[in-house]
Amino acid sequence: MSKLGTLYGLGVGPGDPELITVKAFRLLKECPVIAYPRKKRGAKSYALAITELYVNTEQKEMMGLTFPMTRDKEALEMQWTKTVESVWAHLVQGKDVAFVTEGDPMIYSTYIHLMRLMNERHPEVKAVSIPGISSINASASRLGIPLADGDEQIAIVPAVDDYDKMRKAIEEHDCVVFIKVAKVIDLMLSVLRDLGLVNKASVLTKVTSSEEEIWRNVEELQGRELEYLTLMVVRK
Repeated sequence: MSKLGTLYGLGVGPGDPELITVKAFRLLKECPVIAYPRKKRGAKSYALAITELYVNTEQKEMMGLTFPMTRDKEALEMQWTKTVESVWAHLVQGKDVAFVTEGDPMIYSTYIHLMRLMNERHPEVKAVSIPGISSINASASRLGIPLADGDEQIAIVPAVDDYDKMRKAIEEHDCVVFIKVAKVIDLMLSVLRDLGLVNKASVLTKVTSSEEEIWRNVEELQGRELEYLTLMVVRK
């Protein structure tokens, strides 16, 4: 067998095209195959939009990968098998594949599952993660709020519809970044009110992008529908 290609997970930042590392930029230029999450209805992901600013996609093999949004185990297995094998088809030809992802590839990224399955099914493939600036880091900078200082504790918590769990996360840490907060914003506001911490929270949508929105008065969000890419920072 000829030398296998390397699978790279490339973090290209939270939205601002300038928040990409020099290493990620170099690998975008060097890798002949660029894989990206394909969105429905032709919408572009941040990762693809940023990538298109830095490389001539007509000179690359562009792979739009579909990641199923279903709980049907059989459907999930079939789609993920198809996705992994389509990437493997390039790697086995000796071509490096760069999978571009928003933020950091090792924080709540589709790359994580792709890497795991590739390791399981084709353990001979070398998978390399290139760190990126996450929305978590970017939010702290945009707000001018340190996430942690000295001996303080920080938590990164997916927001869920569980009052007690969300309250406990805030009570046990000096700072909490709640991701995926859009679907439970009213519950989160209830928790904050009961803890007397409404004025200690901020909410950001599509941080650093041209569509960024920031709310420091989170009471304004009661009953609002928010974009999926929304997070909340609670700093006591």
